[in-house]
Amino acid sequence: MPSPYAVGGQRTRGDQQIAMETAFTGPLKIEQRTGSMDAAAIAAYDPDALASVFKETPAVHRFPGSMAARVQSLCQALVDDWGGDAAALWTEGDPDGATVLKRLKALPGFGEQKAKIFLALLGKQYGFTGEGWREASAPYGEDGSFRSVADITSPESLTKVREFKRAAKAAAKG
Repeated sequence: MPSPYAVGGQRTRGDQQIAMETAFTGPLKIEQRTGSMDAAAIAAYDPDALASVFKETPAVHRFPGSMAARVQSLCQALVDDWGGDAAALWTEGDPDGATVLKRLKALPGFGEQKAKIFLALLGKQYGFTGEGWREASAPYGEDGSFRSVADITSPESLTKVREFKRAAKAAAKG
């Protein structure tokens, strides 16, 4: 199952930050340094010790202290609201796409765009078939699109997503 942190814990190069490949190593670094990716374990981790883990070289994020707090807050919400099981967000009660989107947006650090991208990732790559998931995740759920991490399944699709982002940025500039 995808980690909520992996789907959008950091902005990617398209947002003038860092490359996606670097951003998505964050969960692995956390697991290697804490010994777990379990939401309850991370929620219970000493906050200062977790911040230190995020600051180890190479840092998990360019703002390691604040990101450690954000990840811990997200994990605590997963524990409090979903029994520590992130997959329950899209499996509990056989939810439709709009319900999953609402659940994702309720998570700390998940705004509209990140929640839609995560929902599209679930539908496109993790078998989520809740009614209306494509509509709820629009435009990221669009079949055949190359807009986001939800569409990356190969080096070629990564290139297409990067090309899409470059074109969108150029169009925005005028």
